[in-house]
Amino acid sequence: MSNVMWFLHLLGAVGMGFYIVLPVLLGKAPKLAGGGQEGLAEGLSSANRIAQYFLVVQLLTGGYIMSQGNYSPLWMVLVTVLFLGIAAVSGMMSKPLKQIVGSIRENRSATAYIAKARAMSFAVLIMYLVIIYLMKFPF
Repeated sequence: MSNVMWFLHLLGAVGMGFYIVLPVLLGKAPKLAGGGQEGLAEGLSSANRIAQYFLVVQLLTGGYIMSQGNYSPLWMVLVTVLFLGIAAVSGMMSKPLKQIVGSIRENRSATAYIAKARAMSFAVLIMYLVIIYLMKFPF
């Protein structure tokens, strides 16, 4: 059972790798025409939803793995807080992504929503990289 959980946990981490490229993709959005921005935002919104399903996989498998191991309480708290931070910010990020699409459809500027989504994506990226570091080097 342990090997299956580790495999599922690894698959979840790979699925969350979307958050590594998200800031780059959002950085390209202002350079696109209106239809391109709309399509990109719809695609990123769908990919964000899929990555959130991988977050659920991470929650379940990571909780099981933590319950079976001998980890420092500080490490477990840090990892859990970072995980919840990723879940919260990525969930909040879905609104500006949807607002980009709505703005383009109404022929309004989506620049503010793109900037907001990009800032949130950088926050998720930083938390994701820190959690990867903590997974590789637990204390």
